Amino acid sequence: MTTSLEERDRQVIWHPYTQHKDLLPPIPVVQGKDSLLFDDKGNAYIDAISSWWVNIHGHGNSYIAQKMYDQARQLEHVIFTGFTHEPAVSLAERLLPLLPGSFSRVFYSDNGSTAVEVAIKMAIQYWGNQSDGAVGVDKAPGARTKILAFRHSYHGDTFGAMSISERSVFTAPFRDYLFEVVFMDTPTPENIQQLRTDIRRQGQEIACFIYEPLLQAAGGMRIYSAALLDELLEEAAQQNILCIADEVLTGFGRTGKLFAGEYLRWKADIICLSKGLTGGTMALGVTAATEKIFRTFLSDDKRKTLFHGHSFTANPIACSVSLASLDLLLEEDCLQRIGRLSRRHQAFLDILGGFPIVRNARALGTILAFEINTGRDEYINAIGPEITRAALQAGIYLRPLGNTVYVMPPYCVTEKEMDQVYDFLVHCIRKYS
Repeated sequence: MTTSLEERDRQVIWHPYTQHKDLLPPIPVVQGKDSLLFDDKGNAYIDAISSWWVNIHGHGNSYIAQKMYDQARQLEHVIFTGFTHEPAVSLAERLLPLLPGSFSRVFYSDNGSTAVEVAIKMAIQYWGNQSDGAVGVDKAPGARTKILAFRHSYHGDTFGAMSISERSVFTAPFRDYLFEVVFMDTPTPENIQQLRTDIRRQGQEIACFIYEPLLQAAGGMRIYSAALLDELLEEAAQQNILCIADEVLTGFGRTGKLFAGEYLRWKADIICLSKGLTGGTMALGVTAATEKIFRTFLSDDKRKTLFHGHSFTANPIACSVSLASLDLLLEEDCLQRIGRLSRRHQAFLDILGGFPIVRNARALGTILAFEINTGRDEYINAIGPEITRAALQAGIYLRPLGNTVYVMPPYCVTEKEMDQVYDFLVHCIRKYS
């Protein structure tokens, strides 16, 4: 008797963010095309969250697949210390002019967490490299040693990224192993002056300020004001604090513009990218820095080198795929589809507003979110898995963050598919009303 893929999976796989004690049989996905995923029984599911927010052009894109194939036949990988290659250089040359700021250098890594790790290491060592002694040795009084971050933030699952993220269910088992960070609330009209005062008071001790511009994703799809963030960035600049924009999620069109930083007057010194960078096809991370930062690492003292790297740094296939994704993203048709999806989300907010059980319905670009007002606002709220199961039965894949329901589809999603998603949400809300 042939053992099913689900049973084989249960014997050997440890899934991410999954409690295996009550794990439902995982769905065997055998194919993806555009906004749809197909299982081994021929059932189709609208991928309404872009497979963990990465897939911006849909599955099985023939243009991206061809570029991947062509590159794999020519050069699949090479060490990136002492070597270079066309896809890496071309991608950096294309990215830098598009980024919101005056960035001059691209450092490649593997994913969003590592892109953030690189950024933090750059910022810390930036200050250390300006001293006469070895980095990290005999710190001068008043040295900048603190990192500033927002409450409810999420920057990744490696230890540095966890340290600068909100202390939550994600980080609780490792709390005693994380380094200290100065956390502050995201800005509101009521607290903005106090936040500015707090930054001003500690400014000479703070090495860097890391933030998810406009949208804290894993923290609950929390949207906050660009104008108020600008005030904090202005204060940080006045205190000579390096600013790090974590655009791992918000990059590549998600907020309605190519990058969330385009909504801001004050620009970051370092930016972190991943997820949509390759169109969701494979793993790649980018940390871009300004020339000011790069030049502090130029020294006859070899100890002032950025000692960081990954075996698959600047993988040629991943870089080629990213170039292909940029080609598609910058097409006028894609930009128009982003605009249409953004407008549809805004219109759907009016419908959500008619249900008392819905709280804080909001949208930013291609992202729609709201809370179902039942139980505590937390990731482990049991309503999340219930909605996932109901959505799958309706041919839709959703994965709420507890009682925070969100929609973030690929840009190729059709009007009919979005109608199906919106209709399901209304049906689901009525069930819980």
